[in-house]
Amino acid sequence: MTPRVGNLSAVGNDIESAARASRRVTAMNAPILALDKISKRFGAIVIAEGVDLALADGEALGIIGPNGAGKTTLFGMVSGTVAPDSGRVLYDGRDITRAAPAQRCRMGIGRSFQIPLPFSGMSVFENLVVAAAFGGRRREHDVYDRCVDILDRCGLAEKANRRAGSLTLIDRKRLELARALATDPRVLLLDEVAGGLTERECQVLVQLIGDIRRGGVSIIWIEHVVHALLASIDRLLVLHNGRFIAEGDPHTVIRSPEVAEIYMGMETDV
Repeated sequence: MTPRVGNLSAVGNDIESAARASRRVTAMNAPILALDKISKRFGAIVIAEGVDLALADGEALGIIGPNGAGKTTLFGMVSGTVAPDSGRVLYDGRDITRAAPAQRCRMGIGRSFQIPLPFSGMSVFENLVVAAAFGGRRREHDVYDRCVDILDRCGLAEKANRRAGSLTLIDRKRLELARALATDPRVLLLDEVAGGLTERECQVLVQLIGDIRRGGVSIIWIEHVVHALLASIDRLLVLHNGRFIAEGDPHTVIRSPEVAEIYMGMETDV
């Protein structure tokens, strides 16, 4: 998939305001999440080779890379669905490399998936209740108000009683984000949540992510809709052939010759 890159001025003043609101200076003290020399191969295919990553408390970090670069697999190693061949995953100073996905979720690592798979026979509201009660380790009746608030923030309040299996793809993506938020994460992993959204919907998403950050949540966001990503993050990393080839200020990184070479023909008028 070719990344969608747009000119922020064309998106409008709203997204500019959201960008300013979402950015803040974050002190790189002890990271809330770190990967320490993580490596992963599938046969001869190198997904990660000695990868290091540090996410500061309160930071929003973006990751881009060509299809097949291993971005989603990297999320799998953070969330526990994929075991690394070597290296460590550290969360809040603890080694969680061997922790199960459910245990990591309850510790505070929430994740959306690129392909939404809700409990299709349950209502939208019931999907959130399951995430909040089991992922957040709360009693069911204690999570109702929080779930209603999250549905409203994600634009799903009017569809709360609709069966999740009947939702459109865009609404399923909203539900995927809502379920991740319902687990009450300290670290939120977002996997291409802007794909398929209109420009106006991207603006709303950027504003929502700004609100999430102001609530104290650290974010790692994989995305092909680059202008939405750049409006929301503090740092940008580029993953290619199992390693990060660029890191730093988002606008500087996206204009670098090496990144432009990877994305052949990508316009960088951001």
